Amino acid sequence: MVLAGERLLAVTGALGELLPGGGIPRGAVVAVTGAAGVTTTGLSLAAAATTAGEWAVAVDDGTLGGLAALESGIVPDRFAVVRRVPPARWATVVAALLDGVSCVLAAPPGALRHGDARRLVARVRERDAVLIVSGAWPVEAALRVTVEGTEWSGPGSDGSGWLEGAARTVRVDGRAAHGATGRIAS
Repeated sequence: MVLAGERLLAVTGALGELLPGGGIPRGAVVAVTGAAGVTTTGLSLAAAATTAGEWAVAVDDGTLGGLAALESGIVPDRFAVVRRVPPARWATVVAALLDGVSCVLAAPPGALRHGDARRLVARVRERDAVLIVSGAWPVEAALRVTVEGTEWSGPGSDGSGWLEGAARTVRVDGRAAHGATGRIAS
């Protein structure tokens, strides 16, 4: 017997408060879409795996920065990045990673076939892993996290100087999510 709490990847902070049960169910795909802040939100979700002592991997197109990962709460000793995966091999690479790690964060290529996406959903369920996709996801996702907007603060918020922070408005929809919306400071 497996307790429900053991099947949940707990997410801390304001983002966790928006998620049903305070986390991501294992065996689930989470689609993160919207305005500026999608990458930060995805990294914050992936941080749940690394802070729990599990591994997370990002399949990156070359734009992910290490500092962004650290500031999102990622434990660097439990995080790897796979860069520049050809679009034709993307689904195969993600499937292989799901065989070995608890959480994969990836941006699907625009030409991802429905059949490949469905096979990844099945792999995620089979492995009790979590797949966090940023951007368009062509099939069902257990949770859909939408970054509805970001407000910048600090002396540079008008375009001059340094920015001090940002607050994102995030909406969570999906099974048992009931359309929760909240603000998350970063």
